[in-house]
Amino acid sequence: MADDPYKALGLGKSASQDEIKKAYRKIAKTDHPDLNPDAAATERFKAATAAYDLLKDPEQRARFDRGEIDASGQERPQRHYYREYAEAGNNPYRNDQAGFDDLSGVFSDLFGQRGGGGQGQGRRGGARSFDMRGPDQHFTLEIDFMTAARGGSTRITMPDGSTLEVKIPEGARDGQTVRLRGKGGAGFGEGEPGDALLTLTVAEDPEWKRDGDDLEVTLPITLDQAVLGGKVEAPTITGPVMLTIPRGASSGQKLRLKGRGLKRADGSHGDQHAVLKIVMPPHIDDELSNFFEHWRDGHGYDPRRGK
Repeated sequence: MADDPYKALGLGKSASQDEIKKAYRKIAKTDHPDLNPDAAATERFKAATAAYDLLKDPEQRARFDRGEIDASGQERPQRHYYREYAEAGNNPYRNDQAGFDDLSGVFSDLFGQRGGGGQGQGRRGGARSFDMRGPDQHFTLEIDFMTAARGGSTRITMPDGSTLEVKIPEGARDGQTVRLRGKGGAGFGEGEPGDALLTLTVAEDPEWKRDGDDLEVTLPITLDQAVLGGKVEAPTITGPVMLTIPRGASSGQKLRLKGRGLKRADGSHGDQHAVLKIVMPPHIDDELSNFFEHWRDGHGYDPRRGK
């Protein structure tokens, strides 16, 4: 995505959360691939979606504004606090003011390796040493809805500048942790490195709603399809399928697609629900108007009274 998510939404950093939401919706209405097949529009929509995913959460937005994460939501390289401390004027170990044995003694106190002999014997002129596994490092990784639903992979940049390919399991959910073994902090001595733990956050999608392992999507149908029924193409996370619309369908009616939801831990899948939405024709001509005027004379009903 662009380095400046505010620019992708056509906003400044002082924009309110409500303005951010309105800007994204405006772009979605004009540049969504289903509405505008132009390649440039698709790129604008992708950039706006990534920007909205970053800025919609006030806490995450604040972290970006402070420079703690970049425009893709990745952690920026951490500052070398140890080096800053080591170079400080009041550090007793600065410029060899204390010998290696003194520093080794500090580590010995911390890790219980005192005295000579055995594991603590000298790798450096007889000085005591120790081996310890490196620390685990925790990060937050935001992924888009379809990557979470279908599974996939994404690349991340680690604090040391290296890049890693991360596999996202099918049906991933908010708060789920992905462990990258050996990609955490460096070990001490001959100790192995720790792990990197990625806590996943799944971005919202304007087309899909998630309820546990079940999914919900709005399915527009025509007036004649609502009256007469028929088969229409319905989207699923694995591709479109044909869905039968019953005669006399109403807006808000839910049709179940069994097993078309998200993958569960046991390998089974949840369901998908298509919520029908009757869309009137773009133009009401005389023929349609005359038909309903005559039909209403003998078949009028009041849905607000359930009759």
